[in-house]
Amino acid sequence: MKVKCILVDDEPIARDIIEQYIQDMPQLVLVAKCSDAFEAMHVLQNEDISLVFLDINMPRLSGLNLVRALSHPPQIIFITAYPEFAVEGFEVEATDYILKPFSFERFVKAVNKALRKMASPSLSLPDPGEHTYLVVKADKRLHKINYQDILYFSAIGDYMKVHTPQKVLITKETLKNIETNLPSHQFIRIHKSYIIAVDAIQYIEGNQVKVNQALLPVGLTYKDKLLERLNQKD
Repeated sequence: MKVKCILVDDEPIARDIIEQYIQDMPQLVLVAKCSDAFEAMHVLQNEDISLVFLDINMPRLSGLNLVRALSHPPQIIFITAYPEFAVEGFEVEATDYILKPFSFERFVKAVNKALRKMASPSLSLPDPGEHTYLVVKADKRLHKINYQDILYFSAIGDYMKVHTPQKVLITKETLKNIETNLPSHQFIRIHKSYIIAVDAIQYIEGNQVKVNQALLPVGLTYKDKLLERLNQKD
């Protein structure tokens, strides 16, 4: 059975390239070529579409906002010239994020990833807690950090530090926002300015917790929950 897809891009040359790549993959059938997000929304409302190849930076309505407007979005593969939107692409649970210009091999890799998700429905819309990594923008780069490598997060105003054994990254993000996307079984808030990895805890002494080489404060409102998590509550 072929997978119905559409492509959405306001650049005619990009549409032609993507169309050719789709035609070269026997698993796919192209239902529509759309030049903007509103045209795509009309198709999605009237057709049973399983996969969307979607540009981000488009007039009137961006690709990201199109996905956010859909109550049950299909598999999304972003194809864009703008790497700075990658973090938001992950946040809307896109299947993949391809940067222009790209090869047919890269296109095939993204499609195969989408097909695997379709074959395993439980993977198609994962809970944020099931992800194994975090993507942050720091030093003008996008960094993929495995959760298991993170020691703790610390707040510095509207910015946040991500501490790992190898490095510290500073990104424009708040602990409040990041906390909602972290797996709760791996991380716990211990202070208004700190979230720590449970497995990184070495010991608790008084109102401090030792994580790697750092002694971090434990807020009074967070201490009982921390002790309960460690099964050390009196």
